Amino acid sequence: MKLATYQTKGGARRIGLVHDNEQRLFDLAAAARHAGREVPAFASMLELIDGGAAALEQASELFETHKHVAELSDAIADITLLSPLPEPRQMRDGMSYETHIRQSGRGMRRLVAAGDAKALAALDAEPLPPLADIYRRIPIYYITNRMIVQGHDATVKWPRYSKVMDYELEYGIVVGKTGSNIQEAEARDHIFGYTIFNDFSARDQQSMEMPGWLGPAKGKSFDGANVLGPWIVTKDELPDPYRLKASVRVNGETRCKSTTAGMLFSFEKILAHMSQDETVHAGEFIGSGTIGNGCGLETGLFLEDGDVVELEIEGIGILRNTVVRQQA
Repeated sequence: MKLATYQTKGGARRIGLVHDNEQRLFDLAAAARHAGREVPAFASMLELIDGGAAALEQASELFETHKHVAELSDAIADITLLSPLPEPRQMRDGMSYETHIRQSGRGMRRLVAAGDAKALAALDAEPLPPLADIYRRIPIYYITNRMIVQGHDATVKWPRYSKVMDYELEYGIVVGKTGSNIQEAEARDHIFGYTIFNDFSARDQQSMEMPGWLGPAKGKSFDGANVLGPWIVTKDELPDPYRLKASVRVNGETRCKSTTAGMLFSFEKILAHMSQDETVHAGEFIGSGTIGNGCGLETGLFLEDGDVVELEIEGIGILRNTVVRQQA
């Protein structure tokens, strides 16, 4: 099933089951009350995740029994979709695609050399470097700000300190079961579902930070930079998440057509690595890292004021956002 967090016109926050060709949302809490029940698991997406398989079964049963009751569903056109996880318990993002890793390093060097035609020409003439061995030995990831998450159709405000704004085509998992020292063979049991992630990035700021060896900070962390959505697709809907078509469009123009294939480490292996003597909690989000050619850092085509960015992943949906430059 597809599960969304949304806000009604009256300002109430709800979680709903997406149906009717992704045109309507079945209000789970309202349906429970209609059936004469109070189900605490339907108060928020985190509580639904904490409710485990039993809560999902209740949601499915309510939908099958009451899906024809018109007042229990809201038209998506009449509500505001929020991030399916407005405040994930943690956000970790990986570096899982070889093409992106190899190309993004040169992209950063091109930013530093901007305006120097000779240096840029020399960079473009270089062959791509081989993949550093570390990326094949262990999953590489960083922890990002879980408090700055937005959702589908939200406006992303370009930070005033940046002149180079970028998008990133990613998807990721929502953890469904808390655990530590998770074995790879059991890791799929800890996955609740999948969603799309646009890791908006202030690339000029990031290029200044990365030589400091601690990873991105303000290059990634500004209000609204971490966008998830449009909803979570439960894992039973995607038996093979590693062969999905993926694409980017900016103002309707295709900038990338790719697939989710080719991750250096599966999400199951990533979970096993992360959870070594560390508890990974239900309600965390773990990103795949950027799919090859899925950002301007690789292609040289960055964002402009007012651009509309659409990320599409087969079987999940379309995540759309508008980028607006703030006045200095």
